[in-house]
Amino acid sequence: MKTCLRIVALFSFIFVSVAVTAERLVLVSASYGKNILAITESDGKVIWSHKTGGPERGHTGHHDVHLLPNGNILYHDTWTKLTEMTLDKKVVWTYDSAKMNGNEGKRVDVHAFARLKNGNTSIVESGVGRIIEVNKKGKIVHQFNMKKDGRENTRWARFTPEGNYLVTSENPGVVTEYNRKGEIVWDYLVKTRCYGAIRLKNGNTLIATGSGKSVIEVSPDKKVVWEIKGKVPGTEIELGWMTALQELKNGNYIIGNCHAGENNPQIFEIDRNKKVGWEFDEWELVGNGLAVWQIFEGRQAKRLRKQLAKIKK
Repeated sequence: MKTCLRIVALFSFIFVSVAVTAERLVLVSASYGKNILAITESDGKVIWSHKTGGPERGHTGHHDVHLLPNGNILYHDTWTKLTEMTLDKKVVWTYDSAKMNGNEGKRVDVHAFARLKNGNTSIVESGVGRIIEVNKKGKIVHQFNMKKDGRENTRWARFTPEGNYLVTSENPGVVTEYNRKGEIVWDYLVKTRCYGAIRLKNGNTLIATGSGKSVIEVSPDKKVVWEIKGKVPGTEIELGWMTALQELKNGNYIIGNCHAGENNPQIFEIDRNKKVGWEFDEWELVGNGLAVWQIFEGRQAKRLRKQLAKIKK
């Protein structure tokens, strides 16, 4: 009887694992010659794609991307212009930071942006060193200046549960938390050209250190409580330029492993015990320049599948 129960339990576990994997979809935004937006299955099978342009000025980097609740994709394929596009590839909104709201003739780069719940769009403008929120007409409804000590040259930015801005800068390599008034309420000096940071459910901050080839979890009092560096323990996965991050409902981390070469996955899932449970290794699709992506599971994945199915009809 016990043997039968073990067999049933084993098959149940396998079934659940397969079901969870089947409901995982991946949105990728790759550049460095690939210049593509794509939605894939967990195994990398492409189910939707769109060719993009490569950002100008000799460097190609898609540094942010968002699937919006309405099914549209908010992305950029130049350093200054944001585009909202439907899944049937109709452009419904654009905003060009190089030309709007006082930036004409100034050096400005945009590496981070987000659509807010109220319909406005948050845009982090490097160079000019400000964070703005614009409405659908492109009018600024909120803004503040970032600290002018190199922090104004940013990479990623994400919101904390309190609505603060968690912004990374490459030089100096620092993570800075600003409140809505633009006041610094917390920061952490990484000392490498850090790329991404997110506030975790436990209140700690997970940081992708970019050129530091590591990911660190830092407590509010700035103590490192978890870390992978150089190579994932117990695997052959070498860490490259560490970029995007995501925390799953089960507490595992999804980590972006950009510029790590052909022999390493571009994204992987890892748990608190540093065990890797999933790898996204699609060199032909995304090459060596996949900095940003989003993982969708459960209801999110099902909703996205339905939206894609409507387009194919």
